[in-house]
Amino acid sequence: MSKITHKTDFAEISKLIRESRYKAVKAVNSELINLYWQIGEYISKRVESAGWGKSVVEELAKYLKENEPDLKGFSDKNLWRMKQFYETYIELPKLSPLLREISWSNNLAIMTRCKTDEEKEFYLRLSAKENYSFRELERQINSGVFERTMLGNQKLSTVLREFSGDVSNVFKDKYVFEFLDLPEEHSESDLENALVQNFKNFILEIGKGFAYLGKQYRLQVGNHDYYLDLLFYNRDLQCLVMFELKIEEFKPEFLDKLDFYLEALDRDVRREHENPSIGILLCKGKDDTVVEYALARNLSPAVIADYETKLPDKKLLRAKVEEFTALLAK
Repeated sequence: MSKITHKTDFAEISKLIRESRYKAVKAVNSELINLYWQIGEYISKRVESAGWGKSVVEELAKYLKENEPDLKGFSDKNLWRMKQFYETYIELPKLSPLLREISWSNNLAIMTRCKTDEEKEFYLRLSAKENYSFRELERQINSGVFERTMLGNQKLSTVLREFSGDVSNVFKDKYVFEFLDLPEEHSESDLENALVQNFKNFILEIGKGFAYLGKQYRLQVGNHDYYLDLLFYNRDLQCLVMFELKIEEFKPEFLDKLDFYLEALDRDVRREHENPSIGILLCKGKDDTVVEYALARNLSPAVIADYETKLPDKKLLRAKVEEFTALLAK
């Protein structure tokens, strides 16, 4: 008994150490971003008031290298980036706390690669929430997560729009599985197994708020057994989320099976405190008009999305976002 008690105590102390380290790293990062902001502000104002130019900033970088030899990251190129950083966000004060929650490399990626303030805010919030590494954030930007999520928000069914949790920015119109290395011709079983085998990347694509519960999840209805392709729990929405995989273009009849599975989940698996289950029908292509008709009178919280096995064209995605935004504005 004492050994068990001691192990519990030791685990608590270990947890305290990890939490303290995490807070220390966060505090150091926040102070570093604040320093870069102040340097950027100083240079920006001196450029405006005293005519500082390229040669002066080069002299500053040389001076810092000679007088502060332990400091790194203060080349003339980085000093100009600090100026750009300050000038990019000085008119966006609501984003200031987010800037200090993520690393400098992540800030640079968002600042230099995102075109609009809305896109910058999206990735700042996502990076802070999901605690992305630089490589993870880079992958999300390359795969057009912002555009795919904006399209997903605009195409939510009526039932999902009335969902008790905030489903905005949770689901995507298109999912990208470029990490699977699947051949063009593949089976549903191939797709399912490849997703599970590449689980870390799969979670990165669908969102870290999803907790995996299993594949081919068994449901017993009457005297029959049925199997869900993939089952998750979403911690933010507090509900079960199932993925039904199809390697062909969406057909309206696919919804009947999805509705049946959702009903079984809600009756037999969902707990009292949880929200109704959500179903994601993931197809190899879809006609948006057919999807709209199919969902018009459907009473289940369903998402119909398609998937690709290579990175999408971001220009095409951005054009689709602009097209849908213009239609909604009419």
